[in-house]
Amino acid sequence: MPATQSTIQREPAVRARAMPADTNPAGDIFGGWLMSQMDMAGEITARQRTGKRVVTVAVNAMTFHKPVHVGDVVSCYTTIERVGRTSVTVKIEAVAMRQDSGKHVPVTEGVFTYVALGEDGCPTEIGASV
Repeated sequence: MPATQSTIQREPAVRARAMPADTNPAGDIFGGWLMSQMDMAGEITARQRTGKRVVTVAVNAMTFHKPVHVGDVVSCYTTIERVGRTSVTVKIEAVAMRQDSGKHVPVTEGVFTYVALGEDGCPTEIGASV
């Protein structure tokens, strides 16, 4: 999955620098840290689309392509794949900008589903495009 110029020219939903505290025993960044960044990016996109509070209900797919290294800047790019009655499915692509070279490397991609919640905390209809 090459980092396309159109991907890195878009505005990321989330951008974060990978820090030493986020590493596993092998010295790479924990997959859970990266999933958390991706989940935040998807939540931002789903909330913007619905105009409502959303919660993650599923990680439908997750593929780790390359490791993230300490110092890399990870950008998460989102695309809405599907809008249902109460849910939004978001594709999230994580691209690392390598600290040493500045090269953009696709590291992970996933598909997350979020459900919109009403004031009562129960699923609520999304409605027309916001």
